[in-house]
This record gives sequence, C-alpha cells and structure tokens, in this order.
Amino acid sequence: MSLMKRISLIFRSKANTALDKAEDPRETLDYSYQRQLELLSKVRRGVADVATSRKRVELQVNQLEAQAAKLQGQAEKAIAAGREDLAREALTRKSGLSGQITALQEQRAQLQGEEEKLVLAQQRLQAKVEAFRTRKETIKATYTAAEAQTRINEAVSGISEEMGDVGLAVQRAEDKTAQMQARAGAIDELISSGALDDVTSYGSGDDIDRELDALSSGSDVESELARLKARSQPQAIEAGGDILAESPEEQTVQRETREGGQA
Repeated sequence: MSLMKRISLIFRSKANTALDKAEDPRETLDYSYQRQLELLSKVRRGVADVATSRKRVELQVNQLEAQAAKLQGQAEKAIAAGREDLAREALTRKSGLSGQITALQEQRAQLQGEEEKLVLAQQRLQAKVEAFRTRKETIKATYTAAEAQTRINEAVSGISEEMGDVGLAVQRAEDKTAQMQARAGAIDELISSGALDDVTSYGSGDDIDRELDALSSGSDVESELARLKARSQPQAIEAGGDILAESPEEQTVQRETREGGQA
C-alpha cells in the first residue's frame, strides 16, 4: 500500500469515527421521516395535478359535446328549412368535433388510469410512512431509555470508584491510629518499667530510689492513720494500766503516748 493510500485510509477512518460520535440516531430518524413526508407530499401534488388535468379534459369534452349537439340541431333545422347546404356544413363541423371528442375521451381515460395508480401509490406510501413513524418513535424511546441507563451506570460507577478511594483512606487512617495506639502503649510500659524516665515527674533518682520513697511514704501514711484512729476511739483502761487496742500498731502508739505522759 502506497503512502498516499495509507494517509487517505487514516483520514477516512478518523472521519468515520468522528461522525459516529457526532451522529444522533434520533436526529437521523427524524430526518428520514421528514424526507418521507416530503416524498409523500410530492406524490399528493402529483395526484392533484393529474386529477386537475383529467378534470380539464372532461370540461373540454363536455364543451365539444355541447357544440356537437348544437350543430346536430342546426343541421336538423336546416333540413327542415330546405337548406341542405347548411345542414351539410353543420354535419361536417360536427364530424370534426367528434374526432376531437374521441381523442379527448381517450386522454381522459389515460389520465384516469394514471390518477388511480398515483392514488394507490400514495396510499401505500402513506401506510409505509405511518409504519416508519411508529417504528421511529419506538426506536427513539428505546434509545433514550438506553442512554439514560448508560448515564446512570456511569454515575454509579463514578460513585463506586469514589467510595473505593474513601474506603482506602479510612483503612489508612485506621492503620495509622492503631500504630499510634501501639506506640503510646509501648512508651507507657517502658516508663513503668523504668527503662525510660518520665520528664514530667518531680525529683530525681533511679528506680530503686523511687521504690524506697514509695515504701517510706506508705509507712508514714500507715502511722498517721493509726494515730488518727487512736484519737477518735474511746480509750479503755484495764487492771495494771494496760490500754486495750485493736491492733499492734495502735497498741504501740498508745504505749508511746502513755510513756510520754509519765515522763
């Protein structure tokens, strides 16, 4: 294949593709229906023209027949008046009219046949046009419905793709959240175990110092709690000056209080 043929083929294929995209079947059907209506209108005008010609020929035949009847009457009057020459002249003219009348009648019969053919063709064409119109409207309705369905499917597909992107974004957010939660939990465990120092806490020292401080603080709390209990409860003195206590810690506190008083 030569270069020019290939270029021509490419241009024709591109043009055909562009025309396919630009073509709307509904517009094409409407245009075809309009052309058929124009053709039907032409057939109707043809029928009207033939009928008009036939009618004109009939008028001429009627006029010639009237003239022939008049000449026949004139010939009869001339014979009655003894004017054979006038009668011969009238009959001669009548004979000429008879030939014209015969020719016009033949033409009228021909036009009548043409008119009947055109009327039949008009009826058939009109039936085809009506059938095409019904089919055209059906095809247009089907095409419109298919086009609407296609647009809906395209819209739904677009929504589905968008929702898919949203789902991926949500998944990434959940993964990052889980990662941050795991990191926060690991840091808390490291701080609790002493592997990491909590810079927000007051004081200094290592983990042993912190545990000793916690034990000392707990002992102080227990002593103070025992002292408060001893003050709030009534004292019971038994024989020998002994003080009854509910617990060894309370007994110790009471003993210290008594010794201090004796001193």
